[in-house]
Amino acid sequence: MDKYLTVVMIFLIVTIPIAFITPATGTIREHPLIPLFYASIGGIIIIILYSSYKERKQKQKDNVKRRSKK
Repeated sequence: MDKYLTVVMIFLIVTIPIAFITPATGTIREHPLIPLFYASIGGIIIIILYSSYKERKQKQKDNVKRRSKK
């Protein structure tokens, strides 16, 4: 996974508890921020899918290059 995707994923992981806990006081929210929770979960899923797609394409390129050298 690229460095910038890792940083974005860390921010998304940190926002999950923020949806349920008030950062200023540390208490549990009476009404959690459900859209924030689902947006961060969706972002994490998108990053994982994109990075696996990118790695698979790179592996295919490497295999074609390796086979053509023979």
